[in-house]
Amino acid sequence: VHLIPVNPVREDGLNPKSRKRIMPDLLTEPPAIDPVYEAHVYCNIPSIAERSMEGHAPHYFKLVSVQVLIRHGDRYPLYAIPKTKRPDIDCMLVPSRKPSHPQLEAFIKHMSKGSAAQMDGSLSSLPRFPSHSVCEMGELTQTGVVQHLRNGQLLREIYINKHKLLPGDWTAKQLYLETTGKSRTLQSALALLYTFLPDFDWKKINMRHQWSTIFCSGSCDCPMRNHYLEEEQRRQYSLRVKNNDLEKIYVDMAKIVGIPTRQLRASNPIDSLLCYFCHNVSFPCTKTGCIGMEHFKVIKRHQLEDERERQEKKLYFLYALLATHPLLNQTVNRLQRIAEGKKEEVFVLYSAHDVTLSPVLSALGITEARFPRFAARLVFELWQDGKRPKEHFIRILYNGADVTFQTSFCRDHYKRSSKPMCPLEKFVNFVKRDMFLIFNSTSYYDACRRRAL
Repeated sequence: VHLIPVNPVREDGLNPKSRKRIMPDLLTEPPAIDPVYEAHVYCNIPSIAERSMEGHAPHYFKLVSVQVLIRHGDRYPLYAIPKTKRPDIDCMLVPSRKPSHPQLEAFIKHMSKGSAAQMDGSLSSLPRFPSHSVCEMGELTQTGVVQHLRNGQLLREIYINKHKLLPGDWTAKQLYLETTGKSRTLQSALALLYTFLPDFDWKKINMRHQWSTIFCSGSCDCPMRNHYLEEEQRRQYSLRVKNNDLEKIYVDMAKIVGIPTRQLRASNPIDSLLCYFCHNVSFPCTKTGCIGMEHFKVIKRHQLEDERERQEKKLYFLYALLATHPLLNQTVNRLQRIAEGKKEEVFVLYSAHDVTLSPVLSALGITEARFPRFAARLVFELWQDGKRPKEHFIRILYNGADVTFQTSFCRDHYKRSSKPMCPLEKFVNFVKRDMFLIFNSTSYYDACRRRAL
């Protein structure tokens, strides 16, 4: 089953001809939940330099491994609002156009030479960078490329320049790279790697293809996971039909566009609208009227309410535990091998989607985290205690913020520990054993076939 979990905020990314401003510049976070502010955060427009907590540890600790899970960058929508003109977004990379990056021009030249790269199966036929004068559906935009060039640069300054995670003569065996089969995830991975690696050498790039958006590889057969996803989708539907404001907005928008309300809803208008918003251009108009900021706010506010209820009802959490176990198990196994002294796969990059990151955050118990923005990154750091070399610790960071002690398995440890990180064995025990307790099971296979208590 190729799972596409339904999530509050879908992915998106656009840019039409009109340059009328619709997005206020919000520099400080307002106290109440503000749909416009939340949408602004989601867009993740590259502007000021980002501050991050990656790579922070007592001086006697040694960084021995980093595993990064990213969401692709800003993209053209996957859905179109019927009977509105699709915006003419330019997906050509133009270094002189904003947003840009000092290494964008060099990136374009380097990506044109990638014949020596080893790419799994269908990945080899995908373009290495976006190059259409009018974006195709789901295509990465220049903003999306720049977001990951910035991510790679930030991680390089910390992990390569400061902590020397990879030597100058690094080998392909020190990397593990995996992406879904979409051009936007492959291109996002390449953009991050281009600015991250000490020397981007195509001959050392071995990109593996992951067919599943939840990265379940050979462990995807899980009937109860599908059951909880269906229950969660029913919960979402129930919340939506109870929201009278949302229904009125959909009726109004459908009249403007001239289609039945059901058809408008099915076209997932927020996917397009978020893109107009992120690229700071006017929403579409017809002869009957214009879709406006009030329409956008009501739909966005509903998504935020849905996210809140999702946390309370726990159906998504049960789905997330089963959906993410294969990926977390792979992560833990690799960390254990490195803690035992193996020197391979010390840097790992999974290039994925919102529907990959969101359940991982939920399964880890990080309930305060925002829905994955464009180019979101979740980082697992493995540290060795220099005073007790056999002891290893992890830190987990989300978009640069340390969320280690927000996790369900290390929340209590924080109260008793003098070290700003979590013992590796706590993470291992969680993935190998504790994830299944709520299902009254002792294994993934059993939990996949048994209803939760």
